[in-house]
Amino acid sequence: MKKTFSLQVLGNADERVVESVKFEVRKYLKRERRKAIPTGFDQWDFACKIGADETLAEAQPVKEIFTAIDAVAKLGGQKIYVEVLAAPGKRFPAASILPPDVAAPDQAPQPAQE
Repeated sequence: MKKTFSLQVLGNADERVVESVKFEVRKYLKRERRKAIPTGFDQWDFACKIGADETLAEAQPVKEIFTAIDAVAKLGGQKIYVEVLAAPGKRFPAASILPPDVAAPDQAPQPAQE
């Protein structure tokens, strides 16, 4: 989803317009998460950018999308650019919960020292 939303709609309170933007983003995320995950992957990853326009959009993690939308809306702009792109991804366990004899996926096994 790559979309520019107007934040000031005639006849609607600005807060309601921001809520409708958030609703549409949530609806998109739910729809994408329902799609079948390709073989060899565990989950959907989302690349997100939020800003006043496409050139000023900054990358945001999925958890921070809605706070970023609020921040842009508080700046008092006329519009907001939201980009959320889904891609298949893999889950990796946290290194702290792995048993000591198992290497994390991003670490190569250490050669035996003699």
